[in-house]
Amino acid sequence: MAVTAEQVRRVAMSLPRTTEGLVRDHIKFRIGRIVYVSLSPDESRMGFGYPREQRSALIAAEPTKFLMPRKSDERYQWVVARTSELDPVEMAELVLDAWCLVVSRKAAADFLASVPADWPAQFR
Repeated sequence: MAVTAEQVRRVAMSLPRTTEGLVRDHIKFRIGRIVYVSLSPDESRMGFGYPREQRSALIAAEPTKFLMPRKSDERYQWVVARTSELDPVEMAELVLDAWCLVVSRKAAADFLASVPADWPAQFR
């Protein structure tokens, strides 16, 4: 079963300072003006912030799940996942990691220190 937009929304909106917007039918979750997660209009793909240096290894390890972003987005720290291949816990971890890329280290550390160890499991 594919991860849904509502599941992604629940995770993203649980993260401090996150806002949601709609841009050309893509659902975007951001901190300020920086997008850290985006869902395609048909919800089949989820783009998310991910370290550029590690992107190729992630895609090579699971090519049916992860793919390169479109050419114009390759310059960003960004990768795309097929939502049909993600389970909710893995999606929550990817969203949290993407959020950590765009907030200050202190904000990320404060949030991570306050969440229970089983935080991703609540989004099943």
